[in-house]
Amino acid sequence: MINKNTLFKLVLAVAVVVISYLVFSRPTYSQSIPNIDKVGHLGSFFCLSYLTYLAFKPKWYWLSLTLASYAILIELVQSRLPYRSASVGDVVADFAGIALFYFCNWGYGKYFRAAQLQED
Repeated sequence: MINKNTLFKLVLAVAVVVISYLVFSRPTYSQSIPNIDKVGHLGSFFCLSYLTYLAFKPKWYWLSLTLASYAILIELVQSRLPYRSASVGDVVADFAGIALFYFCNWGYGKYFRAAQLQED
């Protein structure tokens, strides 16, 4: 039987593969909404932060350093692909997704402590 920790690791691995495919493949969509890719970067890195936290419960600096390195690696690879381009704005959006996760995690913990509720 698969426990929750193993399931979170599996979902994280799938998320990394899917996100990597999306950021390295040739885009086949039109961007009718300006900067929508930044929203995608923010959301992707929020989800990656959440899944990494659930799977490994790392210290905040290890999670942030690992995902920040992945964000920079994505842009370095994209700078070498003829059909992609690197963007500092994408890295900033990635970092914002990581920070947003920690802000939400902090707020969630604060709410439960203030309400004296217990998690399962």
